[in-house]
Amino acid sequence: MFVDDHVIGRRRRGRGRPKRLSDAELVCLAVAQVLLGFASQHHWLRFCRARLGGMFPYLPHQPGYHKRLVAAGPLIAAAMRRLAAQVPTGGDPLRLVDATVLPCGASRQTARGSALAGIAGYGYCRSHSRWIWGLKLYLITALDGMPISWCLASPTLGEREVVTELLEHARGQGHLAPATVLIGDKGLSGRAFQTHATGLDITFVRPDRRDEPHRHGNLAPIRQRIESVFDTLKGQLSLEQHGGRTPAGVWIRVAQRLLALAAAVWHNWQTNTPNKRSLTAYDH
Repeated sequence: MFVDDHVIGRRRRGRGRPKRLSDAELVCLAVAQVLLGFASQHHWLRFCRARLGGMFPYLPHQPGYHKRLVAAGPLIAAAMRRLAAQVPTGGDPLRLVDATVLPCGASRQTARGSALAGIAGYGYCRSHSRWIWGLKLYLITALDGMPISWCLASPTLGEREVVTELLEHARGQGHLAPATVLIGDKGLSGRAFQTHATGLDITFVRPDRRDEPHRHGNLAPIRQRIESVFDTLKGQLSLEQHGGRTPAGVWIRVAQRLLALAAAVWHNWQTNTPNKRSLTAYDH
């Protein structure tokens, strides 16, 4: 209902027969797959046919389901924006930004011959203290964990350069309120980045380095929030088990999980759940 009423709205249907699985039903399946813990599209569709067949008149096979998901990328992005706009933190001028390594393969053959070989690279994962071949997920969130803007980039690119482009995109799309306060880590320190952020009407705040005077302290209680968002994405929403093997495949699987997180935060606001990022209702 939410996607039909607030995202798709009334629009003229194109020529030909109507889709046997509507776009709203597709988005519902995509979110449910993540929230119910099915990392594999094959396993999810098999479960749907056995347990949810009466709810959906038609269920595609895995290749068709994946193809529809990739084509629905703009719809999924629009749904995330609409969900963020409908919660109290949607217009909040305080935002958090951070990045985490996203594994995309573990073998040398994958690193050399995969469709991601020209995009992915080796990056160091501090939480696991190991090197991982894959991409890097850059994410801007609200304090309640609602995803605001995101992108994927090679781990070989500098964090400041990627976040600069992400902020420009977010500002251009209207995802950041005027006079936004952005909290990030010490990896984004630098006069050029600070100046660029100021030019976008963003006040950038980060923990103090050891070699500079005291300004903001270590900001650990606030910085822990976005670390917890990544922990939720990886631990409960199977981010690292995405299974993508192409740029489009990885992108849509990450977007699928971010939309599931956004839907959970939105639902928790509707039900007045104290912890807006809680997924307890979907764990059993």
